[in-house]
Amino acid sequence: MTLSLYSTMTRKKEVFIPLTEGQVRMYVCGPTVYDYIHIGNARPLIFFDVVRRYLEFSGYEVTFIVNFTDVDDKLIRKAEQTGMTVPELANKYIDQYYLDTEGLAVRQATIHPRVTDDMLDIVAYIEQLVGKNLAYESGGDVYFRTAKFPEYGKLSKQNTDELQFGIRVEVDERKEDERDFVLWKSAKPGEISWTSPWGDGRPGWHIECSAMARKYLGDTLDIHGGGHDLQFPHHECEVAQSESLTGKPLANYWMHNGYIHIKDEKMSKSLGNGINVSQMLERYRAEAIRYFVLSTHYRNPLNFSEETMEQATHAVDRIETCLANVKHRMESAVSDNCETINPAYRLKVAAILQVFRDKMDDDMNTADAITAVFEWVTETNQLLQLEQVGHADLEESLATFTLMNEVLGLAQTATNELLDEEVDALIVERNEARQQKNWGRADEIRVILSEQGILLEDTPQGLRWRRK
Repeated sequence: MTLSLYSTMTRKKEVFIPLTEGQVRMYVCGPTVYDYIHIGNARPLIFFDVVRRYLEFSGYEVTFIVNFTDVDDKLIRKAEQTGMTVPELANKYIDQYYLDTEGLAVRQATIHPRVTDDMLDIVAYIEQLVGKNLAYESGGDVYFRTAKFPEYGKLSKQNTDELQFGIRVEVDERKEDERDFVLWKSAKPGEISWTSPWGDGRPGWHIECSAMARKYLGDTLDIHGGGHDLQFPHHECEVAQSESLTGKPLANYWMHNGYIHIKDEKMSKSLGNGINVSQMLERYRAEAIRYFVLSTHYRNPLNFSEETMEQATHAVDRIETCLANVKHRMESAVSDNCETINPAYRLKVAAILQVFRDKMDDDMNTADAITAVFEWVTETNQLLQLEQVGHADLEESLATFTLMNEVLGLAQTATNELLDEEVDALIVERNEARQQKNWGRADEIRVILSEQGILLEDTPQGLRWRRK
């Protein structure tokens, strides 16, 4: 089966054809780092982690970008409330983001760009829009001329002519058209700001992602992803400003995951009903949280409850019990060189892996792919009941499960090879690198620790570590 993805732009499944053979350029909108990430934020993190893993499983080289929005109105307000500077606040929650994603067994992106690090590129992008008469300055702010992009609304299928200005959209007399959106905001007294041709200020939200996506991945992406709530206005505005400037599609495939609901309401920070990932990890294992997120098709709503998490925990326990039994049986299994004692089982396992591939090829259907994993559990449990089991059969079984698990991440299989004193030494080196603002080396060490199953935790007594 050929990989097909449902694209929000066309509202249908399309065969995936990358821009460059064997390579995938993927951008997913990351968090605004003014608070802890909650389980609603974790859904796209986990799902697009699996998308990336499956693309690599399928032989693609993936360049995966997830940005940090580290300056905006929310950060400025929160910094004022807490007595911190905006960079201090952003660094605090970026550090927590890394802790939480490591706890969820989410691999870090190829690059995690920060808005504040790419400010010159963002300003240059706005200058190009102004130079092509696609944007204009008014009262110290810069706005995009939406009328210059007749297709505005094509991604979200939003009828922008019917927006109720003053009710659903803020009225601003400085705009030529009420649909116009801000690219650059002039700084208020005392606010953090950067120099630009239009005065001191900071960028609007939408232009940040367009500029960073173009800088790191080029004019056109293979895949652009995010939560359902980003379709409008964020992604719609990205499309308008990017495609007006380059004359090319911003992305060939748009993927959006559905909401997580709790008590029949969308989980979000604004509603105050979010459950922080750090709180979730205190109560549930990462594998159970991943199972919960992946057990429903990504485009469908996902309902959180204690019952669903208990079911996820039991499901993961069943998988890991079977895996442990396979490893234990391998110690006493009959050694059979190139022969196999149970050819029927080998055929079933091969068929299960093919089903797994087919389900993932069908728009990343993780829910049905998990069903294939449980087919493996059922067949393997039956195999283990036999009096004689070939070592080669168990090796094939373990190899098949490992391939599926490397994509989904439903069972803990990591082996901790670092000694305690080696972990301590790396943490000391990471702290020194951070003090010297050597972020590259600090991130490199964090990845090394994460791959070894080491979790870093901030405590009142300072930084502590533990093994997964």
